[in-house]
Amino acid sequence: MTEQPSFKTVFVFLDTDKYCSPFDMLVAIDAFPDSTIFKYENVTGEDAPKIVYDLLFPRGPEGAKHTKIFINGSNFDMVNEVVAATQKCIKSAPWGNSIIVDPRGGYSTAAAAVAKTLGASLEKGFGYLEGKNVTVLAGTGPVGQTAARIYASEKANVTITSRSMAKGQAVADKINAEVGAQRVKVVEVTKPEQTTIAIKDAEIILAAGAGGIQLLSQADLNKASKCKIVADINAIKPLGVEGLGSNDDGKELKPGVYGIGALAIGKLKIKIEKEMITRATLEPQGLFDYAVAYEIGKNSILKKLAKTAK
Repeated sequence: MTEQPSFKTVFVFLDTDKYCSPFDMLVAIDAFPDSTIFKYENVTGEDAPKIVYDLLFPRGPEGAKHTKIFINGSNFDMVNEVVAATQKCIKSAPWGNSIIVDPRGGYSTAAAAVAKTLGASLEKGFGYLEGKNVTVLAGTGPVGQTAARIYASEKANVTITSRSMAKGQAVADKINAEVGAQRVKVVEVTKPEQTTIAIKDAEIILAAGAGGIQLLSQADLNKASKCKIVADINAIKPLGVEGLGSNDDGKELKPGVYGIGALAIGKLKIKIEKEMITRATLEPQGLFDYAVAYEIGKNSILKKLAKTAK
């Protein structure tokens, strides 16, 4: 009698960058310690089919269920090309596969940041995100534009900042088309004093810039008279928001204004990414992207609040 094969979980990383980030590979290994990782770098939309077909067929339909694709990279456009090419391959194959997409952590970090600001808003009695005025500083970067997309999907009024008006408007137009409403607008910020214009009506401010760059000074925050919640994803000094510590989680920075630091967001980000990987591994097929990431983060926050309320 022939024994049924026992398949090991394998993660195949398709990275559009020169080097495949160890961050996500380590998260995958921690989620599934007995798994194996293969990585491919400088992957383009043209390259993807050659790799995807070769990973789909050798283990058959049952083995394919244990072979997961993780698409990564810092350039959203290139990542989307690889995702589209991969989906096309899977659609044309006899059986499917799961695809995890978290470009340089942009999806899971943005999902965590939005979920944490939602949690703070609910906890402090400010309500849900719908109708809230939100400013995302550095809103065209990987985290910034994803956060803006999630806020817009929650029917918030979103302002994003960009050093290039054209680039910012392109991001805003794309998100507005996706959500079917004019929810995102742009403020060009090339000088520090322009930040004040971007945040003057904001009830929630998210600093979504790169590490080591301060986007919001204490003086700017003091001028944001409507602000209730401010969050920062930058854990590298100088931090993105002056006076907001990395570990702060709902700390009152000044009367009526509460802060959420990068490491507080980071704890939820890791939880989200591990859950994305776990779901993709347990499901035979599907796309696990920013929408799934936010669903996980939001549900985690709402469950925590419900437990606290008992």
